[in-house]
Amino acid sequence: MMKTAGLVVCILMGTVPLMSQSRSFDALFPGLDEATKSMVFSPEGFVTARTEVSGVGLLAASRLDAAIAEPVLQQHPAYFSESLLVIPVDKPVPFIRIYNALGNIRGLKGRLYHSFTRDEETPLFEDATRIVSPKKLSPIPDPPPAEVMPASETVYIRLKDVNFGNSYYQALITRQGPGLRCTLSNFKSLNYLFIPVIKEDKFIAQLYFEPIVQGLLVYSLAGTNVSEFVASKVDIPSAIRKRLDVIIQWVVEGITAKP
Repeated sequence: MMKTAGLVVCILMGTVPLMSQSRSFDALFPGLDEATKSMVFSPEGFVTARTEVSGVGLLAASRLDAAIAEPVLQQHPAYFSESLLVIPVDKPVPFIRIYNALGNIRGLKGRLYHSFTRDEETPLFEDATRIVSPKKLSPIPDPPPAEVMPASETVYIRLKDVNFGNSYYQALITRQGPGLRCTLSNFKSLNYLFIPVIKEDKFIAQLYFEPIVQGLLVYSLAGTNVSEFVASKVDIPSAIRKRLDVIIQWVVEGITAKP
Protein backbone atom coordinates (compact mmCIF):
# COMPACT_ATOMS: atom_id res chain seq x y z
CA MET A 1 0.00 0.00 0.00
CA MET A 2 2.80 2.43 0.90
CA LYS A 3 4.63 1.65 -2.34
CA THR A 4 1.47 2.32 -4.33
CA ALA A 5 0.91 5.64 -2.57
CA GLY A 6 4.51 6.64 -3.21
CA LEU A 7 4.19 5.85 -6.91
CA VAL A 8 1.04 7.95 -7.16
CA VAL A 9 2.85 10.92 -5.57
CA CYS A 10 5.76 10.56 -8.01
CA ILE A 11 3.42 10.44 -10.99
CA LEU A 12 1.56 13.53 -9.81
CA MET A 13 4.80 15.41 -9.23
CA GLY A 14 6.05 14.48 -12.66
CA THR A 15 2.94 15.13 -14.71
CA VAL A 16 0.78 17.78 -13.04
CA PRO A 17 1.91 21.38 -12.44
CA LEU A 18 0.63 23.02 -9.29
CA MET A 19 -2.30 24.81 -10.87
CA SER A 20 -3.79 25.90 -7.54
CA GLN A 21 -0.52 27.70 -6.81
CA SER A 22 0.14 29.15 -10.29
CA ARG A 23 1.40 32.70 -9.99
CA SER A 24 1.03 35.51 -12.51
CA PHE A 25 3.99 37.20 -14.17
CA ASP A 26 3.17 40.61 -12.69
CA ALA A 27 3.01 39.08 -9.20
CA LEU A 28 6.45 37.53 -9.72
CA PHE A 29 8.01 40.62 -11.32
CA PRO A 30 6.13 43.62 -9.89
CA GLY A 31 7.06 46.91 -11.49
CA LEU A 32 9.19 45.48 -14.32
CA ASP A 33 9.48 48.14 -17.03
CA GLU A 34 7.40 47.65 -20.16
CA ALA A 35 10.39 47.51 -22.55
CA THR A 36 11.95 44.59 -20.68
CA LYS A 37 8.59 42.91 -20.22
CA SER A 38 7.95 43.12 -23.96
CA MET A 39 11.26 41.33 -24.63
CA VAL A 40 10.46 38.67 -22.03
CA PHE A 41 7.29 37.77 -23.94
CA SER A 42 9.04 37.80 -27.33
CA PRO A 43 10.27 34.54 -28.94
CA GLU A 44 13.91 35.46 -28.14
CA GLY A 45 13.27 36.50 -24.55
CA PHE A 46 15.38 38.95 -22.55
CA VAL A 47 19.09 38.14 -22.20
CA THR A 48 21.78 40.28 -20.64
CA ALA A 49 25.50 39.79 -19.96
CA ARG A 50 27.40 41.69 -17.29
CA THR A 51 30.78 41.84 -15.62
CA GLU A 52 29.45 42.04 -12.06
CA VAL A 53 26.72 40.24 -10.15
CA SER A 54 25.77 42.80 -7.53
CA GLY A 55 21.99 42.92 -7.35
CA VAL A 56 21.49 40.21 -10.00
CA GLY A 57 19.09 42.54 -11.82
CA LEU A 58 16.07 40.45 -12.77
CA LEU A 59 16.14 38.15 -9.74
CA ALA A 60 16.51 41.07 -7.35
CA ALA A 61 13.43 42.67 -8.89
CA SER A 62 11.38 39.49 -8.58
CA ARG A 63 9.64 37.35 -6.00
CA LEU A 64 11.33 34.20 -7.20
CA ASP A 65 13.11 32.09 -4.60
CA ALA A 66 16.52 33.68 -3.98
CA ALA A 67 17.91 30.15 -3.50
CA ILE A 68 17.70 29.69 -7.28
CA ALA A 69 20.80 31.85 -7.69
CA GLU A 70 22.77 30.54 -4.69
CA PRO A 71 24.96 27.97 -6.52
CA VAL A 72 26.04 30.70 -8.97
CA LEU A 73 26.57 33.48 -6.44
CA GLN A 74 28.55 31.21 -4.10
CA GLN A 75 31.24 31.12 -6.81
CA HIS A 76 31.54 34.94 -6.69
CA PRO A 77 31.69 35.11 -10.49
CA ALA A 78 33.27 38.06 -12.25
CA TYR A 79 31.19 37.49 -15.38
CA PHE A 80 27.61 36.41 -15.69
CA SER A 81 24.57 36.29 -17.93
CA GLU A 82 20.92 36.44 -16.90
CA SER A 83 17.84 35.76 -18.98
CA LEU A 84 14.07 35.60 -18.73
CA LEU A 85 11.49 34.19 -21.13
CA VAL A 86 7.79 33.38 -20.94
CA ILE A 87 6.50 30.77 -23.39
CA PRO A 88 2.78 31.25 -24.09
CA VAL A 89 1.05 27.87 -24.13
CA ASP A 90 -2.53 26.71 -24.68
CA LYS A 91 -2.50 24.46 -21.63
CA PRO A 92 -0.25 23.98 -18.58
CA VAL A 93 3.12 22.36 -19.26
CA PRO A 94 3.64 19.25 -17.10
CA PHE A 95 7.00 18.93 -15.38
CA ILE A 96 7.62 15.59 -17.09
CA ARG A 97 7.65 17.40 -20.45
CA ILE A 98 10.33 19.81 -19.21
CA TYR A 99 12.30 16.90 -17.77
CA ASN A 100 12.20 15.01 -21.08
CA ALA A 101 13.25 18.12 -23.02
CA LEU A 102 16.28 18.48 -20.74
CA GLY A 103 17.07 14.80 -21.32
CA ASN A 104 17.38 15.12 -25.10
CA ILE A 105 21.12 15.82 -24.97
CA ARG A 106 21.75 14.83 -28.59
CA GLY A 107 19.33 17.59 -29.60
CA LEU A 108 22.09 20.12 -28.79
CA LYS A 109 24.20 18.90 -31.71
CA GLY A 110 24.46 21.32 -34.61
CA ARG A 111 22.57 24.19 -33.01
CA LEU A 112 23.51 27.48 -34.64
CA TYR A 113 24.65 30.84 -33.32
CA HIS A 114 25.69 33.95 -35.22
CA SER A 115 29.48 34.23 -35.40
CA PHE A 116 30.44 37.89 -35.78
CA THR A 117 34.01 36.83 -36.60
CA ARG A 118 32.85 34.71 -39.56
CA ASP A 119 29.67 36.74 -40.16
CA GLU A 120 27.62 33.58 -40.56
CA GLU A 121 25.49 31.09 -38.66
CA THR A 122 27.80 28.47 -37.15
CA PRO A 123 27.12 25.29 -35.13
CA LEU A 124 28.01 26.04 -31.50
CA PHE A 125 28.13 22.39 -30.49
CA GLU A 126 29.44 20.15 -33.26
CA ASP A 127 28.54 17.09 -31.22
CA ALA A 128 26.58 16.40 -28.04
CA THR A 129 26.16 13.20 -26.07
CA ARG A 130 25.58 11.76 -22.64
CA ILE A 131 28.53 10.02 -21.04
CA VAL A 132 28.67 7.43 -18.28
CA SER A 133 30.37 9.49 -15.55
CA PRO A 134 33.26 11.91 -14.89
CA LYS A 135 35.53 8.87 -14.57
CA LYS A 136 34.18 7.01 -17.60
CA LEU A 137 33.75 9.31 -20.58
CA SER A 138 32.21 6.71 -22.90
CA PRO A 139 29.15 8.00 -24.80
CA ILE A 140 25.76 6.50 -24.05
CA PRO A 141 22.42 7.09 -25.81
CA ASP A 142 19.68 9.28 -24.44
CA PRO A 143 16.93 7.19 -22.83
CA PRO A 144 13.42 7.16 -24.31
CA PRO A 145 11.03 9.80 -22.93
CA ALA A 146 10.14 9.04 -19.32
CA GLU A 147 6.62 8.73 -17.98
CA VAL A 148 7.60 9.47 -14.36
CA MET A 149 10.06 12.13 -13.24
CA PRO A 150 12.54 11.12 -10.52
CA ALA A 151 12.95 13.30 -7.45
CA SER A 152 16.37 14.29 -8.79
CA GLU A 153 18.81 13.12 -11.43
CA THR A 154 22.38 13.93 -12.47
CA VAL A 155 23.29 13.67 -16.15
CA TYR A 156 26.86 13.81 -17.46
CA ILE A 157 27.42 15.46 -20.82
CA ARG A 158 30.16 15.91 -23.42
CA LEU A 159 29.80 18.81 -25.86
CA LYS A 160 32.18 19.40 -28.75
CA ASP A 161 32.28 23.18 -28.53
CA VAL A 162 33.25 25.21 -31.61
CA ASN A 163 35.68 27.27 -29.48
CA PHE A 164 36.55 25.06 -26.53
CA GLY A 165 36.66 21.61 -28.15
CA ASN A 166 35.45 18.75 -25.97
CA SER A 167 33.83 20.21 -22.86
CA TYR A 168 32.34 18.22 -20.01
CA TYR A 169 29.38 19.10 -17.80
CA GLN A 170 27.11 17.66 -15.18
CA ALA A 171 23.45 18.63 -15.00
CA LEU A 172 21.46 18.17 -11.79
CA ILE A 173 17.70 18.21 -12.41
CA THR A 174 15.42 18.60 -9.39
CA ARG A 175 12.22 20.23 -8.17
CA GLN A 176 12.45 23.72 -6.68
CA GLY A 177 9.28 24.86 -4.94
CA PRO A 178 6.59 25.45 -7.58
CA GLY A 179 9.10 24.90 -10.39
CA LEU A 180 11.88 22.72 -11.73
CA ARG A 181 15.59 23.56 -11.65
CA CYS A 182 18.56 22.37 -13.68
CA THR A 183 22.04 23.16 -12.35
CA LEU A 184 24.74 22.90 -15.02
CA SER A 185 28.48 22.98 -14.18
CA ASN A 186 31.75 21.96 -15.85
CA PHE A 187 33.69 19.10 -14.24
CA LYS A 188 36.69 19.56 -16.56
CA SER A 189 38.47 22.72 -17.68
CA LEU A 190 37.30 24.46 -20.84
CA ASN A 191 40.34 24.99 -23.04
CA TYR A 192 41.14 27.16 -26.04
CA LEU A 193 44.09 25.90 -28.10
CA PHE A 194 45.23 23.86 -25.06
CA ILE A 195 45.09 26.94 -22.84
CA PRO A 196 42.68 26.56 -19.87
CA VAL A 197 40.06 29.30 -20.18
CA ILE A 198 37.60 28.22 -17.48
CA LYS A 199 38.88 25.86 -14.80
CA GLU A 200 36.81 22.92 -13.60
CA ASP A 201 33.75 23.83 -11.52
CA LYS A 202 34.23 27.51 -12.39
CA PHE A 203 31.29 27.71 -14.78
CA ILE A 204 27.83 27.21 -13.34
CA ALA A 205 24.37 27.92 -14.69
CA GLN A 206 20.91 27.71 -13.19
CA LEU A 207 17.87 27.10 -15.37
CA TYR A 208 14.53 27.48 -13.61
CA PHE A 209 11.11 26.61 -15.07
CA GLU A 210 7.77 27.48 -13.49
CA PRO A 211 4.25 27.15 -14.91
CA ILE A 212 2.56 30.54 -14.45
CA VAL A 213 -0.81 31.97 -15.45
CA GLN A 214 0.56 33.35 -18.75
CA GLY A 215 2.45 30.18 -19.78
CA LEU A 216 5.84 28.74 -18.82
CA LEU A 217 8.42 31.01 -17.19
CA VAL A 218 12.08 30.24 -17.94
CA TYR A 219 14.68 32.06 -15.84
CA SER A 220 18.42 31.49 -16.03
CA LEU A 221 21.57 32.77 -14.42
CA ALA A 222 25.10 31.72 -15.38
CA GLY A 223 28.46 32.86 -14.07
CA THR A 224 32.17 32.13 -14.30
CA ASN A 225 35.63 33.29 -13.30
CA VAL A 226 38.68 33.44 -15.58
CA SER A 227 42.20 34.82 -15.34
CA GLU A 228 42.89 38.43 -16.33
CA PHE A 229 45.02 37.19 -19.23
CA VAL A 230 42.18 35.11 -20.65
CA ALA A 231 39.69 37.93 -20.08
CA SER A 232 41.88 40.23 -22.15
CA LYS A 233 41.78 37.79 -25.09
CA VAL A 234 38.22 36.41 -24.95
CA ASP A 235 34.90 38.26 -24.65
CA ILE A 236 33.71 36.19 -21.70
CA PRO A 237 30.27 37.81 -21.21
CA SER A 238 29.51 37.22 -24.89
CA ALA A 239 30.75 33.62 -24.70
CA ILE A 240 28.49 32.89 -21.72
CA ARG A 241 25.51 34.63 -23.29
CA LYS A 242 25.76 32.71 -26.57
CA ARG A 243 25.91 29.33 -24.86
CA LEU A 244 23.14 30.15 -22.44
CA ASP A 245 20.94 31.38 -25.27
CA VAL A 246 21.51 28.24 -27.37
CA ILE A 247 20.84 25.95 -24.39
CA ILE A 248 17.60 27.76 -23.51
CA GLN A 249 16.32 27.65 -27.08
CA TRP A 250 17.11 23.91 -27.19
CA VAL A 251 15.01 23.29 -24.08
CA VAL A 252 12.18 25.55 -25.27
CA GLU A 253 11.95 23.77 -28.62
CA GLY A 254 11.88 20.43 -26.83
CA ILE A 255 9.06 21.60 -24.57
CA THR A 256 6.96 23.12 -27.35
CA ALA A 257 7.52 20.37 -29.96
CA LYS A 258 4.45 18.34 -30.85
CA PRO A 259 4.49 14.86 -29.26
